[in-house]
This record gives sequence, structure tokens and C-alpha cells, in this order.
Amino acid sequence: MAFEEKRLTVPPPIEVAGRRIKRYHVTADPAGIAPEVAQAAYAMLPTLLPEPDGTPPGTFVVLHRGGDDGAYLNAYSWVWDNAVHFRGAVAGQPALGCPDRDPTHFVLLERPLIGCVWELPPLLHERDAWVRHLLAPARPDLDAYLHDTLPEGTTGDRRS
Repeated sequence: MAFEEKRLTVPPPIEVAGRRIKRYHVTADPAGIAPEVAQAAYAMLPTLLPEPDGTPPGTFVVLHRGGDDGAYLNAYSWVWDNAVHFRGAVAGQPALGCPDRDPTHFVLLERPLIGCVWELPPLLHERDAWVRHLLAPARPDLDAYLHDTLPEGTTGDRRS
């Protein structure tokens, strides 16, 4: 099977456990991620977030619906002012420790993985947005950071 990029969409930010969270959804399905999968994934967020440490409480997540039964939630939270804390959850993927193939039955990801090729595109954008809005200005602006997202489109290289 030939490699194909997937669709990337950007739902509005949410707040969970005092953290402001930017969201990216990745799927090959033109209909997007099923609401029950998204609801189950976001119910896991409190267990994926770090304790406050004085850093502005910004997080970005990538929710990916695989081409099989798998669903993946990657939570990247800013800590220590300029570092990224990662924690993930997975559903429907027995190879990653899931007890079944149910894409709404999320469990903590215990393997040291931070994302697949379709989940990684937001990382560079989020690094640059954090610098642009929180580290470089005299007055950090978390609201500006939350509204600075990677444009919707595909997960592919956008430099061409």
C-alpha cells in the first residue's frame, strides 16, 4: 500500500484541569473523527496532563483515528517554561496494550512513543508558536498562542 497523507482539522480550544488545550484531529475519513471517539479520548485528558509548575498552562493534543480500529491521543504540555511533557492514550490497538479493538476504550500508552508520521506535523508549528507568543514577547500571551494553529489541510509538508 502506498503512503498517503491524512486530513488535519483544528477544532476550537478547550479547557481541562486548568490547562488551555489546542486540538488537532487527524484522519483519512472525510467525515472526520466520530463524536463518540473524540468524547472518549478527551475524557482521558485529565490523566495525561502534568501538574502545574508555574508555566502558562498551555497544551496541544493530536487525536488520530487510524485506518484500522486504532485511535490515538497525544497530549503535549508546556512545562519548565520551554519544554514539552508528553503523555499518550490509545484505543482499539492490541499491539499497543489495548484490551480490545474498541476505538472508544482508551488506555494509557505505556510504550515510549511520541507520535507517528501523521501525528507529528503540529510539533514544529507549536514550538514556533510558543516562542512567538510566550517566550519572545515582553508580555507572554497565552490567548494569542491558543489561536495560532497549524492551518487545516493535509498532514504533509507545507513548504512547497
